[in-house]
Amino acid sequence: MKKFFAARRVLPAVFCALLSAVLPLTSCAAGNSRPGPGDSGGKLKVVASFYTMYDFCEKIGGDKISLACLTPAGAEPHDWEPSPTDMAAVENADVFVYHGGIEFWADRVLSAVRSGRLTVVRASDTAVPDGLGEGDPHVWLAPGLAKTELGAIAGAFAAADPANADFYEANNAAWAAEFDKLDEAYKDGLFGAAGKTIVVSHEAFGYLCAAYGLTQEAVEGLSPDSEPSAGRVAQIIDLMERDGIGTIFYEELTSSKAVGQIAEATGAEAVVLSPLEGLTQEEVKNGDDYVSVMYRNLEALKKAVNYICPPTK
Repeated sequence: MKKFFAARRVLPAVFCALLSAVLPLTSCAAGNSRPGPGDSGGKLKVVASFYTMYDFCEKIGGDKISLACLTPAGAEPHDWEPSPTDMAAVENADVFVYHGGIEFWADRVLSAVRSGRLTVVRASDTAVPDGLGEGDPHVWLAPGLAKTELGAIAGAFAAADPANADFYEANNAAWAAEFDKLDEAYKDGLFGAAGKTIVVSHEAFGYLCAAYGLTQEAVEGLSPDSEPSAGRVAQIIDLMERDGIGTIFYEELTSSKAVGQIAEATGAEAVVLSPLEGLTQEEVKNGDDYVSVMYRNLEALKKAVNYICPPTK
């Protein structure tokens, strides 16, 4: 029977048996080949769904795990579809870590798994116990909630590999402290903001905004590939001109004609704000991770909301 940590449900098995072997695939970070089944060298075999989950697993597991990522570098987990080879990788893992709400293919993959040893972690259930519903799944963009997800992964690793439980717990404590610093930096950096509204291409920043007193106005909805109506574009232009908003945020892994139109119409600067669904090849080359990208996001946000020196607390 599959074991679940912070997992809500798995659909009944409706798919045919998976392939018994898998070829190496491209990693979601660092561009390395991923290990296939039997190549773990005795380490805990972990498969992560997309970049941020991969990064969290790497932070906790270090060299005690053999880690693979399903969504390749530069791909968007919203639209990516797993192949039979990817499904076989999950079948042969000890632990599968996914977020929930963004990997629309996850139930299909899990319903096909026959392994009795697989531990499944749906990380979002620890941070949002009442469930994501149909709303924004980007929980990890609020560092305080991301820390909770990190802890769920550490707990699952410790349970699946008790011999290295102390190692996983120590890594969790160290990274939890770094996430706390990140959270404080966001609080301090946005505390004295003159403006509170950010305009974004994709409705992905609800949890971040809620954590730090901001409001997002999204050009598009939850799907980064949708295109807004002419009426919505006109609304955003009016909002930016009325409130003097000089920045519109976009994402590097997706494109939006509307963002360019709005920037041209308003004279606003188009700036990257990463939802951390994946890294670009340049970010991979630079050795970026969740923490470094989140600090870069903070600098962009501070500039966009007309950051002023924070008041004395």
